[in-house]
Amino acid sequence: MILLSHPTGNEFVRQTLAAFDQAQLLGEFWTTLTWHGQNRIHRFLPKSLRQLLARRSYPASIRSRTHTVPLHELGRLLAGAFDIDDVNVDLDRKVGARLRSIDSFKLVYAYEDAALESFRAARESGIRRVYDLPIGYWRAAQRIFLEEARREPEWASTLTGTRDSDEKLIRKDDELRLAERVIVASTFTRKTLDAARPPVAPSQNQSAARIDIIPYGAPLSVASEIRKPTGLLKILFAGSLGQRKGLSYLVEAVGLLRDSVELTLLGRKAANDCRPLEAAVRQHRWIPTLHHAGVLREMHEHDLLVFPSLFEGFGLVVLEAMAQGTPVITTEHTCGPDIIENCVDGFIVPIRSAQAIAEKIDMLNSDRTRLVSMKHAARRKAEMHPWKTYRERLVTMAQEVMAE
Repeated sequence: MILLSHPTGNEFVRQTLAAFDQAQLLGEFWTTLTWHGQNRIHRFLPKSLRQLLARRSYPASIRSRTHTVPLHELGRLLAGAFDIDDVNVDLDRKVGARLRSIDSFKLVYAYEDAALESFRAARESGIRRVYDLPIGYWRAAQRIFLEEARREPEWASTLTGTRDSDEKLIRKDDELRLAERVIVASTFTRKTLDAARPPVAPSQNQSAARIDIIPYGAPLSVASEIRKPTGLLKILFAGSLGQRKGLSYLVEAVGLLRDSVELTLLGRKAANDCRPLEAAVRQHRWIPTLHHAGVLREMHEHDLLVFPSLFEGFGLVVLEAMAQGTPVITTEHTCGPDIIENCVDGFIVPIRSAQAIAEKIDMLNSDRTRLVSMKHAARRKAEMHPWKTYRERLVTMAQEVMAE
């Protein structure tokens, strides 16, 4: 049986849970908070809190096997008493203690920043260890972020990854070293790990584990019809509003196009002390947060998603937008090269190129027939990447690891 842990949960965690549950492999799920809309107090809560809690909802079929460690997460959400690292470490310690107290598990499946004690305990008990790395390797990230801070100093405060403590970074390497199988969602993430490996034998801080690329899946479309572009071209950005996502280059590109497009920024600000970011959310339509169905609806109502990220693990919004018939302009530092056929169902542009983004937008703005064709192609491509495939590949991997 499998023990799976994740502090906060998200769409790919839910899909992983569903995969192991449906295959009758799930023993226990450990997280910080769970919630379901049937709670009596749900309707009395503020809308923003309801939306947050909705992201902690899991299938009824796993409730009896779900264990929660809520104290630090409640303190973080309600009072700012803890940060996410405190939450991760607390959950990890509790899972480690659980693994030392029971011998019924064959595999522990854990995620970056919340796996170290779990893996130590699993190794002591002879339990197999699978590590899910949802974003590229931190050493590659630090290099890109430092370069970016020099290029775009006014946006540097939004590069929050540069503030990770030495202790946290060492913990990341120790987790990776203890893993027996590493799961990543894109070729780009795999490349960041391969580039960090020594040419001969791994050092004490490097993993020799096999790396499996298992791409995420696409949701269903929220509407049967694909939106036809009319009026000003509607551009959407979805994600954390900061420079890791290459946001300055999108804002600059829209500026080059003057008044021929409308830009919507969907996401929370990565920092509150960034002058050009504050100017961007004042100038353009800004939606700080939406529930998942609302995000998909916004994607359907736009003509293009631009996701010029400098460093990703996948970029689930790429497939989500394509599923709604919305082509994507993105970079090779995302899942783009794995999913998009360049110039057919989307565009791959270089990182840090506002000019390249503007050229692609302007091309489609001038050729609406081509845009409609790309919209249909984008949806067809997304349909080739259902979540079912992701779940099946995870189950095959887990069975293989447990049989080793």
